[in-house]
Amino acid sequence: MQAWDWFGDRSLMVVDISLACCAIEMEAATALHAVHDDSAPRGQVPLQPGDTVAIIVAGTVTDAVVAHVEQIIARHDAKVVSFGVCASSGGPYWDSYAVTKGIGQMLEVARFVPGCPPTPAALHSTLEELRA
Repeated sequence: MQAWDWFGDRSLMVVDISLACCAIEMEAATALHAVHDDSAPRGQVPLQPGDTVAIIVAGTVTDAVVAHVEQIIARHDAKVVSFGVCASSGGPYWDSYAVTKGIGQMLEVARFVPGCPPTPAALHSTLEELRA
């Protein structure tokens, strides 16, 4: 699996599961804050055993993709970050039959980043907390 070496020292590797409009803010955050490896595709590098991993779930999680999200997270001993109100509680779609009412109902979430959408700075600050 490919990840962003967010701080450039392998202290926190970031994998994003971008599902909806928060994906745009996730891309903005990586452009502003993540250290890019120009020799790697999309600037991402492969995960290695022993890496500290944060998986960011950004956007609306539907019941149809829940199993896929859980499968990706289960592969790694990762800290889960719920990025945005949709990932955290279903957002404006909370009453839809197809929308999961927040990933915290299925998984242990290390941090919730509020907002619709959250700012890139809010994500960076959260990742600094997880790194510590």
